[in-house]
Amino acid sequence: MKRFRFQDLEVWKRGIEIGLELFRVAEGMEQRRHYRSAEQLRAAALSITNNIAEGSGSASDKDFAHFLNIAKRSAFENANMLLFFAKAGLIATTEAETLVAALDEECRMLEAFRKSLLR
Repeated sequence: MKRFRFQDLEVWKRGIEIGLELFRVAEGMEQRRHYRSAEQLRAAALSITNNIAEGSGSASDKDFAHFLNIAKRSAFENANMLLFFAKAGLIATTEAETLVAALDEECRMLEAFRKSLLR
């Protein structure tokens, strides 16, 4: 089976792990009938790895770096939603904190990779 470039990237693999956790949170949101919030969380979760994958197909490192920046912004969006949901009592604060820490790590990985492409 053919492998795509992004499948070998640790930042993509970590993004998949985080995305799966975010999907689990979204399922809980749906059970509480917060359908729109669940939909938005899923979309932002997928955006992280989608942009890494899309960028890996770029013709230039500069273009790839641009997509990594978009992926990082999606991680920020997810962090914001988790913090909001915790403040609203929709998810446990500890769950939000754990996922926000994982997203922070993902952002650091994305930024380091982005900078390495621009050297």
